[in-house]
Amino acid sequence: MKVKLSELCYARSGDKGDGSNVGIFCKTREDYEWLAKVLTAERVEQHFHAICKGKVTRYEAPNLLALNFLLTDSLGGGGSESQKTDAQGKTHGLALLRMELDR
Repeated sequence: MKVKLSELCYARSGDKGDGSNVGIFCKTREDYEWLAKVLTAERVEQHFHAICKGKVTRYEAPNLLALNFLLTDSLGGGGSESQKTDAQGKTHGLALLRMELDR
């Protein structure tokens, strides 16, 4: 069965320079434990392959039922350097919530 992350989680994201930060917060401990196994940095890097030209690093915050991802080189130089319409990471959380996973 396919499930969208938005059905299990909410997100918060932002930017700093040329990178973005995406936090995924699960609604239940059961969902967090499952997601911690399947939502890898590699999977997030693949999801953002068109915009993330650098490494994706994952951090776990089990006390918050959260996974945090740093996407380096994902903003085309950052807000003041990029020619992208939205060179900020505020939309990256919503983009990750659209990911579908097999459950």
